[in-house]
Amino acid sequence: MKIVLAHKEDCETVRKITRTTIESIYPGYYPAGAVRFFLEHHSDEHISADISDSRVYIIYEDREPVGTVTVSANNINRLFVLPEYQHRGYGKMLLDFAEKKILESYDCVQIDASFPAKRIYLKRGYKEIEYNIIETDNGDCLCYDVMRLEKTDG
Repeated sequence: MKIVLAHKEDCETVRKITRTTIESIYPGYYPAGAVRFFLEHHSDEHISADISDSRVYIIYEDREPVGTVTVSANNINRLFVLPEYQHRGYGKMLLDFAEKKILESYDCVQIDASFPAKRIYLKRGYKEIEYNIIETDNGDCLCYDVMRLEKTDG
């Protein structure tokens, strides 16, 4: 297992991991308009811009890309693990990596928590600091929490 910085030629890999995960998991938690919003939010343009800014990482098992995370200032974004690789510790490894990277420079980590992941963040000590609702297509709503993990001494 290794986590590496994504490069321009990795855009399609990050896109595939992101879209596959959203399309497979999110319909069980969100209405169709909210799922479309997620897909548009994680567009090729946004992925490409984040890669250009050296914010995107990919986790590999052997030579197979299985997940991705984006670190922007003290925010964790776009943390996805392909469905067939979930529940094997890859998400935890990506989260550990991103938190460590952020806490080297900041006093806290922030993340916009989707419903599928909120429980994971709560178990890791994140606290809810804000609740948001975005109206999407067909009057569907996307609800999510902004969560924060404070740096601890030691």
